[in-house]
Amino acid sequence: MTTDNPTTRGRVAGKVAIVTGGSGDLGGATVRLLAAEGARVANLDVVEATEPWDVDTVRSYVVDITDPADVERTVARVVEELGSPHILVNTAGIIGRASLSHESTPDEFDRIFDVNVKGTWLTTKFVVPHMIEAGRGSIINFSSIHGITGGKNVPLYHATKGAVRLLTKADAVGYGQYGIRVNSIHPGSMNTRMSRRSAEMSPLGVEAYYEQLVGGNPLPRQGQPEEIAYGVLYLASDESTFTTGSELVIDGGYTAV
Repeated sequence: MTTDNPTTRGRVAGKVAIVTGGSGDLGGATVRLLAAEGARVANLDVVEATEPWDVDTVRSYVVDITDPADVERTVARVVEELGSPHILVNTAGIIGRASLSHESTPDEFDRIFDVNVKGTWLTTKFVVPHMIEAGRGSIINFSSIHGITGGKNVPLYHATKGAVRLLTKADAVGYGQYGIRVNSIHPGSMNTRMSRRSAEMSPLGVEAYYEQLVGGNPLPRQGQPEEIAYGVLYLASDESTFTTGSELVIDGGYTAV
């Protein structure tokens, strides 16, 4: 599948979107598609953007999403420069080292929970007041199929994605009264740099790892980042105005087997 020249319909035209982790594969695909569909996008990442974004539609901000003061300042800048956000996409995340729970260290635990859970919570914390004031908003949190299923390769990663899944449901209940929708998206095995790192860490070896992961799927292949971005687009757009607290699983059927 390719979306090099997507047919756009302005599905989020006139909206302001904040996307964390836009320098990653899934985040970058999300930034590109939301911008192509008419949104003004703020890409928040811990590293300088290397992609040549169109500055009329995408602005990049360097921020540490685990630092409350940094997140608060950056969100305030986005509001000043682009306007109040209609959409928040919490894509940023790390996978950590492959190890069983008893082999992991407290520092590793703190780091992965800081980025994957605290970072998601902090961006929500500082964006939501603007959405409450406006009486509308759509928040899309990146969980994973491993926020639904277990697995021995990276248990701390699974734990963080399970936390994001339930934070999403709790926030959907809490913020519905303000017209704010909160949904989670659950990618399966995707053709990304993070997936390749996970495969390289597996004791099975890369080829056997992927065969085990996707070989038994109804659709026996990895997904492409654009296939996740289109799921985000649906949840960000007004096409999903009665959808909140839901889990959009895009995994080639992995969790159906």
